[in-house]
Amino acid sequence: MLGTRQGTDPLAGVLLRRFGLLAPGLLPGVAKVKPKKQQVSVSDGLVALEADVLARGFLLSADLRTHLASLPADRLAGLGLALLSELDTIVGGHVPHVPLFRSFPKEIPEHTFGLYVDRVFALLAQEPAQPCVLCGTTDVVSPVAPCAHLVCGRCFDLDVYAGCPICHGRIDPCGVLPEPVGPRAVGPLPRRARVLYRCEGLDRTVYQAVATLLARRTPLSGAERADLQVLLDRIGPGLTEWLPASIPVRETRALVLARLTAEPGFAELVRRHTDTATDLLRLLWVWHGGDPGLTTPPPRRRSVPRALRRAVLARLDALPVSALVEDLHRHRGGWLRIAENLHPFEHLRRYPVAAVAFAALRGSEVTPELAATAGRYPDTFQITDGRLRTRRPARLVEDALRAGRSAEALAAVRGRPGELFRRLVALAARGDAPNDLVEAAIDTAPAVSPGVLVAALGALRAATWPAGTRLYFPKGGTARLWTEPDHRPRLPADLGGDLEQVVVAELLDRAARLSRVPVAVLDAGLADLPAPFAERTAAASLVALPRGSSQPLPDARTLRLFLHWTEPAGTRVDLDLSVAMYDADGGFQGWCDYTRLRLGGRAAVHSGDLTSAPAPLGASEFVDLDLPMLRKRGVRYVTMIVFSYNDVPFEAMTDAFAGLMAEPDSATFDPRAVEHRFDLTGNAKVATPLILDLGAETIRWVDATLGARGSGHSIAGYSRSLGLLTAAVDRYFAAGRRVSMWELACLHAAARADRIVVRHPDDRRTGYVRGAAEPVVVFLDRVRLLGPADEPGDPAEAGFAALVRGDVGLAAGAECYAVYPGDLDPARVTVLTGADLLAALAPQ
Repeated sequence: MLGTRQGTDPLAGVLLRRFGLLAPGLLPGVAKVKPKKQQVSVSDGLVALEADVLARGFLLSADLRTHLASLPADRLAGLGLALLSELDTIVGGHVPHVPLFRSFPKEIPEHTFGLYVDRVFALLAQEPAQPCVLCGTTDVVSPVAPCAHLVCGRCFDLDVYAGCPICHGRIDPCGVLPEPVGPRAVGPLPRRARVLYRCEGLDRTVYQAVATLLARRTPLSGAERADLQVLLDRIGPGLTEWLPASIPVRETRALVLARLTAEPGFAELVRRHTDTATDLLRLLWVWHGGDPGLTTPPPRRRSVPRALRRAVLARLDALPVSALVEDLHRHRGGWLRIAENLHPFEHLRRYPVAAVAFAALRGSEVTPELAATAGRYPDTFQITDGRLRTRRPARLVEDALRAGRSAEALAAVRGRPGELFRRLVALAARGDAPNDLVEAAIDTAPAVSPGVLVAALGALRAATWPAGTRLYFPKGGTARLWTEPDHRPRLPADLGGDLEQVVVAELLDRAARLSRVPVAVLDAGLADLPAPFAERTAAASLVALPRGSSQPLPDARTLRLFLHWTEPAGTRVDLDLSVAMYDADGGFQGWCDYTRLRLGGRAAVHSGDLTSAPAPLGASEFVDLDLPMLRKRGVRYVTMIVFSYNDVPFEAMTDAFAGLMAEPDSATFDPRAVEHRFDLTGNAKVATPLILDLGAETIRWVDATLGARGSGHSIAGYSRSLGLLTAAVDRYFAAGRRVSMWELACLHAAARADRIVVRHPDDRRTGYVRGAAEPVVVFLDRVRLLGPADEPGDPAEAGFAALVRGDVGLAAGAECYAVYPGDLDPARVTVLTGADLLAALAPQ
């Protein structure tokens, strides 16, 4: 996982990565270094440490530097080495990056096919103790370990190759690992550069971080769930007393409850923090090691402790019968899998409702005891052919909409506010009473979660504006993405506008309940970032960008894509880093991968294909992209793809990550040049992390996967689908139908401040002042649409900010969201995430 390192307290990595905080007490105290003849002074050691930290794209704050300067030399050495190791892990420099061709990007063969022919011929025809079949030279052919392929030292220089020249598997390093090239402090700092601060009050920081995550009203990503577990480990047994009265997100509740099954009063905790059968299913899945989102089954089932089994059955038995039955059938497969370990029929007399509900779920034969309990609920259960069945409520909404009974459909969802807003477009398109729908939306909006409201706002725009492309990120262990043309009928502009006003008014009303600030500072560049969505499947990454975000390309001629992975023991894993090039219409223009190591001379250069990645070295692949040369070839889009050639899912790797460097130095891996680094996770075999738009000079963060079957995955089998995906993704997110971080920030600022300063991409600043009689919604539109400004912008004493770069002076205690935190001090300001901005608009 990003930001953790074996052998140290994982909490240190969490604090560094999430908050830019260094907790010296969590890192080793004495360095294991060789004694030197001349003792290095603390001041000299601190200067060297600062240079090494800078070479990784980080800086030391004044308070942290002062603390480090006060340490003894041996403590500073130990702390410094541990800090550098953690920073290396964050940017991906904790492993030796050795590509197939050690001299990459130099000496890469021009003709990949000719090299392939030589490899195959040597594999098929070369015999031991015989002259080389390629050059005829004698006494130069010998086997390499561990694959034992016969290699001619004249035709294939083993000083050039880091793998077998024939099969490209790793060559046995014989216990000697190459030293990674040290970082060089040259060139400008990357955009993601961050100032590190000393952690003052470790326990307070941990409790605040846990409280923030538990209060989140949107599902946590996989990385956030892992961080929460680390933070909870720090709290330890005291969690029960400290637990808040409510945890809004059901998946987060399951994670916390699963840790407390052995605590006294666990049954009461279950009663307090669960109110549906699905909540209990989440708890059981987490207990068995599964995903609280119920997307992937637990890898194994274990014996359920008596306390947990009784607590779950008691809570199921106390739920309303109709709701219990509906929930059980909603996740029928999961419950049938889990019920084998619950043994509900052993407790028929103690928990009769739970037992009869499971009997109906299974369609069990009726016994007198089951018949007696079922007879008390004739509206829910029935006996058919000697078996117990349920009278489940019909799918009223779908049936009513399909039959054109819009009033009936609206009545069916009016008591379920979340469902009403999820179906708002369908109800509006098929209904014949628009005024009734608007009235229902006004009545129910105060009870709807902010995520659903924001999604509804985007859906209304997509259905009201001219038809475009629909893009799907289904809920699942990985975000498998697909697109299709939007064939839905267009909503009348007046109805779409009325419903949009309902949503905006509700969000503004909620934002107005938050603390007032004198001045808010907003960055217009946030318009290129969608509001967070599908976060539960988001990859752990160095820079937290919502899916679909667009950022300017780094100011560099050359970009270097990188991939590293380590295969599990006993399993060979062959990952392939590839790039596909397309024109503005999605037409295929070329590719660079293991089948074509060079494109256009040096327009794109691949480091070579390693086909195995045993520990401890693993395997690394790189692709250098010369942007001006690619533009000359007519390339508009460059799509980065990672294939699992032999169909092993990314989640099976010991370690797998990829990323992007800007203008790296001669070193293969340059930590300071790393712009973005992200983990490869999930049950996926084809990842499409990002798209470069060379025309607009932007990077589009996609973080999605493609479905794949079989093995031998390569661009050859996906060029058409990747081209369609590339063009569709760009059109979809560029259309502006989804609510952006800019609009979300404007909602906050317009409702909470009477003066807003906007920073434009050219660093120009303009100010907007709300008049005494100006409605807040009018003020919002003036700022959101960047209408005529009222004054020059001066962000002095700003109490709320939403920025691309966190480099604006803020008042003490201010709240700030920043894509690149920069020098934001967590001890002085409250640093927010995009999910925090959304969660703050939760209903009260």
